[in-house]
Amino acid sequence: MTEQPHVSADAILDAALAEARETGWEGLRLAPVARRLGVGLTAVQHHFREKDELIDARLDRADAAMLAVPEQPDFPRLNSVGRLHRLLMAWFEDLQQDRVVVQGMLAHKMEFGHIHVQFPLLLRVSRTVQWWREAADRPGVHLARAVEETALTTLFLSTVVRWLRDDDPTLAPTGRFLEQGLRRLQTVHRWLPLLPRPHQG
Repeated sequence: MTEQPHVSADAILDAALAEARETGWEGLRLAPVARRLGVGLTAVQHHFREKDELIDARLDRADAAMLAVPEQPDFPRLNSVGRLHRLLMAWFEDLQQDRVVVQGMLAHKMEFGHIHVQFPLLLRVSRTVQWWREAADRPGVHLARAVEETALTTLFLSTVVRWLRDDDPTLAPTGRFLEQGLRRLQTVHRWLPLLPRPHQG
C-alpha cells in the first residue's frame, strides 16, 4: 500500500474553508479539498469521517480562541458581565473571518428535516455554553447552574442570530446586543434568590 502524505486536521480545515469561500458550504466537496492539499481522500478521511465534522472543527477553533481569553492579564479584574462579554466576543471575532462560510454551515445544520444533524448541534451549543461559563469562572450548582445555563444558552443563540445579521466588521452591534442581554440577566440575578449573585471579583 502506498503511504499517504501526512496532513494535519488544521491544514484540512484551512483548505476546506478556502474551498468553501469559492463554492459556498453547500457546494463544498472533499475531493477538491484533497486535491488542494495534494493528498488522497484517505488522508482527509483519517481526520474527518464526513463533511459535517468540519463544522465541529471550525467551532472547536472558536472555542479555543474563547478559552485563551482568561490568560489575558486584565481578565481576572473584570466583573462577571465583563468576563462573559469578552469571552463570547472572542468567539465571534474568531468566526468573523469565515463569517459567510459559517453562515452556510449553520444554515445546513438548521435545515428542516435534518434531525440527525440538528440534535448534535444542540449538544454542540450546550458544550460551548458550558465552556463559556467555566472560562468566566461562574459559580453555581444543581438547579442554580441549570437555570443559569438555560438563560445563557438562550442569550447565546439570540446573539448568534444577531451576529449573522451584523454587517459591521467591528461587530459593535453584536457587542451591544450581547451586553444588553447580559445586563438583563444580571438584573434577574438580583431578584431571583435561588441563583448565585454575579461574581464581582
